[in-house]
Amino acid sequence: MMGKGPGAVLLLHGLYGTPQQMQYIGRKLNVQGGYTVHIPNIRGYSVFNEAVPSETTPWHHWVEQVEAQFDALKREHDHVSVGGLCIGANLSLQLGAKRSPDIHALCLYSAPLRYDGWNVTWMRYFKFIGYYTPLRFMMSLAEKPPYGLKDERIRQWVARQMDERGNSALGSNYSPLTGVLESERLMKEVRKNLHKISAPTLIMHAIEDDLASPRNAQIIEESISSTQIKKVLLDNCYHIITMDFQKERVARETLGFIKHQALGASVPQAKHLRLVG
Repeated sequence: MMGKGPGAVLLLHGLYGTPQQMQYIGRKLNVQGGYTVHIPNIRGYSVFNEAVPSETTPWHHWVEQVEAQFDALKREHDHVSVGGLCIGANLSLQLGAKRSPDIHALCLYSAPLRYDGWNVTWMRYFKFIGYYTPLRFMMSLAEKPPYGLKDERIRQWVARQMDERGNSALGSNYSPLTGVLESERLMKEVRKNLHKISAPTLIMHAIEDDLASPRNAQIIEESISSTQIKKVLLDNCYHIITMDFQKERVARETLGFIKHQALGASVPQAKHLRLVG
């Protein structure tokens, strides 16, 4: 938990990741915006202190934990925003489908509705062999360069950590197939529920995203029911936009969008605000 401000932001890292994925954004929101920021570990989803992921649990257990964290913040703050990276963005979307009236702002970073980025090779489709057999309990997908990062300096740092200890600031160096399957089940549920989302929504996505193409951002923009939507397409970065070259832009856009909702709470809102920058 960072700080203790009048408003709060719940930030969710990616599958088999760590809160460090969101720390840069969290610090900016706390120091420059004065917000209370919470970046939780999620049992059965996060990597804790060990080099291997915790035992995977079904995706609806992840959502239940996120909702509990959100409710805890709501008890202490008038306005709570929610943001997530990758599958963390899917958890944010699923919460938005259920709790949009309670969410101050929804901030989506590299949200995948399908894994269709340029670095998702044809070999990854062999995962379907294991999805519906006991093989899913034994198979994993190894993380590989560029690790969602265009910044070569950070990429080398991540690779060095993975070689030395089996995980890094990004999380584990492999993703058990059980978790990949649960993430795909979550994405399927999110796709069905996009129309239920009415919270003000910021969508940020890299043009060169290696895991999920910008088409995902377009589908979200076109499918949700929010009256305020801002979409920002980023150059010079890959999937982990919260740690890559454009992390300052991500933090600035997030802070501005959340502040805008507070300032605009008492004035009529435009029917649609769909901006691409």
